[in-house]
Amino acid sequence: MNPVDIIKDTCRPGSLVYEVLMRHGEQVARKSLDIAESVSSVPLDRNFIYEAALLHDIGVCKTKAPLIGCYGRAPYICHGVLGRHMLDNMGLSGHGLVSERHTGAGLTAENIETNHLPLPCRDMVPVTIEEKIICFADKFFSKKPGSDTREKSFDEVLCGLEKLDKGHARRFLILCDELAYTR
Repeated sequence: MNPVDIIKDTCRPGSLVYEVLMRHGEQVARKSLDIAESVSSVPLDRNFIYEAALLHDIGVCKTKAPLIGCYGRAPYICHGVLGRHMLDNMGLSGHGLVSERHTGAGLTAENIETNHLPLPCRDMVPVTIEEKIICFADKFFSKKPGSDTREKSFDEVLCGLEKLDKGHARRFLILCDELAYTR
């Protein structure tokens, strides 16, 4: 399985969304693999981490997010669930779970219900160590074209998550501890 081929089959090469997915996916994959080097307590599937990091945002192509070249119907918040559905249909259920569980620092059923999000009301938080690594790494990079493509600082990520929801910030800090991430 080649994740780049999947992205090419989903988004026209050369399109804005293709460029955004490739740049962002590569950034998240590199950071994820760097983090994986410091997690020595359990064996990790580094190939899976690379593939799933590249594919974690595949569902954006079905959302309404014109700033990144997406003209679908679904709200952007649905991209994780949509990506899971797409990847599950390709026989990539593990990759699909990463897609569903990476949004924010994971979404809880309580987040979904309290904020009336257009998502299935269930916990969508990372469970496996690979899911946790990718979810954590994803927070350090933006997908917005023309925005700063550098890696955000730890404090920038934490501040952004606190503004979004205190629960996301708490889960991010827990992931930081679990992954023995040095700030």
